[in-house]
Amino acid sequence: MDGKHMQIGEVAARTELSLRTIRHYEETGLVVPSARSQGGFRLYTETDVARLMVIRRMKPLGFTLDQMRDLLEATDRLDADETLRADEREALLDRVRTYQQTAAEQVEKLRIQLARAEDFEVTLRGRLPTPAPSDNP
Repeated sequence: MDGKHMQIGEVAARTELSLRTIRHYEETGLVVPSARSQGGFRLYTETDVARLMVIRRMKPLGFTLDQMRDLLEATDRLDADETLRADEREALLDRVRTYQQTAAEQVEKLRIQLARAEDFEVTLRGRLPTPAPSDNP
């Protein structure tokens, strides 16, 4: 365990994910609470929060739940203390590289989309009358 446990509400606040979304990720096996309280409440650690942040960052880039699961499995195996054969380690790193490249491509597409949206907003703003100066300083 990595120290302090948090209930789902604190995790939701820290990750800016809804309780429902966190529970959905639990149901799909993407994240599993590290423990349960005596009352049955889900308890999470910093490691669990970090895992949810990976998921949160992947979602707007269009990654599927299966892709999220695949990347998390690869990084979990790379992070584990177990000794990996060189070929296994390289295969896992290749999987991570593929996701990194896909993320970079998606980021570039989003930059282009944002630039177009900003241009559109400026165009619309240019069509509006300029507000009259206020007499109140």
